[in-house]
Amino acid sequence: MKRDGSLPLAQVTHIISNTIDFPQYTDTTAMMIPVVKTKWIMVSVAKGRQAQLRPFTPDPRMIFSDVILSCADIPSSDKETIIGATMAMGGMDSDNVTKLTTHICALSMDHPKCKLAVEKGLKCKIVLPHWFDDCFKLGKRIDESPYLLPNPEILRAGPKDGVKVPSSQHLEGATSAQPEYLPARTDDIASAPPKLAVFRDKKVLLSADLSIRSRLRDIILDLITSGGGAMTDDVDECDWFICQYRDGEQYVRAAQAGKTVGNLSWLYHLITRNEWTSPLRRLLHYPIPRDGIPGFQDKVITVSNYGGEARIYLENLIIAAGATFTKTMKNDNTHLITARDNSEKCEAARDWNIDMVNHLWIEESYAKCEMQSLTVAKYTHFPPRTNLSEVIGQTFLDEAKLRAMYYPGEADNLGATSKRKRKILEMADENSFSEGPAQGVAIGRQAHKEFDVMKDSDAEYAQKTTEAFGVPAPKERRAAEFATPARKRHVRAGKENETPSTVSSSRSAKDVAMNRLSVLAPDIALYEKEKKRGAKDGHGLWGGKRAADFIDRENLNRRSLSSPSVAGKDNDDDDDEIAAERRPAKKHKPTLPEITMRVVLTGFKRWVDDKHREDADRKKLRDLGIAVVPDGQSCDYLVAPHMVRTVKFLRNLSKGATILSSSWIEECLDTKSIPDPQDYVLKDTENEKRFGFKLAASVRKARENKGKLLRNVPIYCTASIKNGPLGYQAIAEANGAIFKVYNARSGTTIRPTRPGEDESGPDPVYLLSTTNPEEKKLWVRFEDMARKGNMEPRVVASDWLLDVVMKQELSFDEKYLVSNFF
Repeated sequence: MKRDGSLPLAQVTHIISNTIDFPQYTDTTAMMIPVVKTKWIMVSVAKGRQAQLRPFTPDPRMIFSDVILSCADIPSSDKETIIGATMAMGGMDSDNVTKLTTHICALSMDHPKCKLAVEKGLKCKIVLPHWFDDCFKLGKRIDESPYLLPNPEILRAGPKDGVKVPSSQHLEGATSAQPEYLPARTDDIASAPPKLAVFRDKKVLLSADLSIRSRLRDIILDLITSGGGAMTDDVDECDWFICQYRDGEQYVRAAQAGKTVGNLSWLYHLITRNEWTSPLRRLLHYPIPRDGIPGFQDKVITVSNYGGEARIYLENLIIAAGATFTKTMKNDNTHLITARDNSEKCEAARDWNIDMVNHLWIEESYAKCEMQSLTVAKYTHFPPRTNLSEVIGQTFLDEAKLRAMYYPGEADNLGATSKRKRKILEMADENSFSEGPAQGVAIGRQAHKEFDVMKDSDAEYAQKTTEAFGVPAPKERRAAEFATPARKRHVRAGKENETPSTVSSSRSAKDVAMNRLSVLAPDIALYEKEKKRGAKDGHGLWGGKRAADFIDRENLNRRSLSSPSVAGKDNDDDDDEIAAERRPAKKHKPTLPEITMRVVLTGFKRWVDDKHREDADRKKLRDLGIAVVPDGQSCDYLVAPHMVRTVKFLRNLSKGATILSSSWIEECLDTKSIPDPQDYVLKDTENEKRFGFKLAASVRKARENKGKLLRNVPIYCTASIKNGPLGYQAIAEANGAIFKVYNARSGTTIRPTRPGEDESGPDPVYLLSTTNPEEKKLWVRFEDMARKGNMEPRVVASDWLLDVVMKQELSFDEKYLVSNFF
């Protein structure tokens, strides 16, 4: 290595490193010098020649770089796709199980490979193919534990069973782009800590947009100078440029000149760890866009199933992207980012038609400087027994996209060193994979004396590499694209035909099938032509009727004529055979009609205690194009015998669904036809008089309210209320309310506010309660909390909420106060 930190191209052929976090990695990518792990040396020595490079790259984006795979009882087509894609992502394939094998892909433990691994106590993991499927879909390597045979968790656990939230290993020092303080060094000891070697011979420029105090600036200056570095105010002289935002003359010039650009969070990370890392490695180590990412300005996003540093990181990333982050979910949220497809927020997102994605969507949108499409499968994929926070923080920034968006072109009057750095960055981008799971990865070239990287073409390089090492040259671009189809249902042991498809590669079943079809195409065309020819033209022996049937009938006729006795004896059997041959093929059952109506039923008594009848009736309705959907899903009609104050009735009334009488469903089932729903609109004058409203008017108002009748109205509910708080929560949140459960351990959840600080008068806050002695104890504390927050406390019976939602009018009468109601 030269004194300026660059690499001597003429002398270096390989770099041995177990990480890509060193300053010269971009140079190696530009020069196509391979970076390999120490294990590559041992394998090469054992083989007596240089081993392939791909399985030994330290780049974490090659997710299977340390996987040695052996497939067991997997269908051949799936086996080829799994092996091909695993090798493309850095893994290796082994026909036999050895001590080096790390994974066996199997459907059960009955295969000899699995038995051998168990008998010899090998450390390899026996996994279902679902693990590879999920890894390929996400482009990330997730934990194998839920997929391990003989008792995989994904086949025995229910969808609502809890999953432990893992720690986030890739977010240390990178949860915020604006750190509030300088963290303590990890190498601090009782005596004076060692000097910071990371700043040696480096010139650092702190931008004015950091807005740091003079005392903190002096501390940073002392750390840099004591570590052998220096501070400068000249962009052209600096090595590292530290700023907060991706704008300004200094930022553009530093970025165009190829300087290392990072933010204060990145600088603190270097000071804390005393190890160099690229600011492009972690999203919040690079300056943030002042106006966010285009398209995020009107987005309101919340998160679910993330905890600890991962939740803080996502909150800061959402804000940095320009969107609004909310801790609680409301019906005006546009997106839900969740680590699992199971939580109360997930159910609400489905109910309110809010887009639900995993964190890869926001990470890759931020990394690529543009909002990514929600139709990309990996953004909406949730492995059943995995909390995706285990793979958070692994997305790298795309330098090419940053350059195109924030510092296009080339700066004027650049020095020779700056021009060289800019050229190296461009060459590194050209030598890396441009898209797919391994985007940004560069494998490098196996070097030899006869090859000149600056002169020889790719074809000459491939020829010389093959001659020198007896192995093919690694290609600069992938030969095939990878695409991952949707997951099939769970595979149980012994059912090979239910193995999920994974990814397509150059060795995939898709390519094999296409090759076979191209060979068989002339025969298929000839067969289709001959099939149309009839027997009457004299050339139809192989036409519309099978030749085998024709020959059998001819033989049968000869036997009948030549041997009457035998014919009579075997007549019955022959008739049976002929009848079987002439029996028409079994017709395929026609597909179900398209769903034209989705209905939710409540109070429907026809199916009470009669599961068989319910199943049969549901099937009849489905044959008519009517789907009975569970509560919470979008529906066209709500069917009820009369007005009821159930959760189903009130939630779907709040959506503005048309409410029909149960007799409509009865008529559909009895006549096997669909009468006009408008003739069966529910009319219940008795209950309308009882509750004092008109149902038709409530439905009309609900459609006008669009689920926002109680928007931003705070409603509390005692934990011990009759029938539990969950039903009231569903009803309140379906109308946009802020719902909280209030119990003895609840703290102050209303921010104390003085009357002068509130422009408007005190807003009401409601507590649903009964006169139960345990609930009465909470009233005084609740009222005190509300008044300190300049709000009007109202302790009411739950009937207030039910009547408000039933009428679709926000009103209040003192008769609902618990002191008057009970």
